[in-house]
Amino acid sequence: MAFSTVSKKSGKTYFLHHRLQELRGGQKVTLYYFGGEAKEGALDALPEGYEISENERTGLPLLKKKR
Repeated sequence: MAFSTVSKKSGKTYFLHHRLQELRGGQKVTLYYFGGEAKEGALDALPEGYEISENERTGLPLLKKKR
């Protein structure tokens, strides 16, 4: 089952996804993003060292590194 969170502002459910992106210098990084449907790349759990916050204006969830 994909990891999901519900927006406090809109009540909509968002699912956490990831993908690998290669930068110009050849370095590979992992990008995390939320989508309205669970598709390819959906994660089952929150990555270690990250937490969820929400954009106050739009209600969209954001993934941030813990301090």
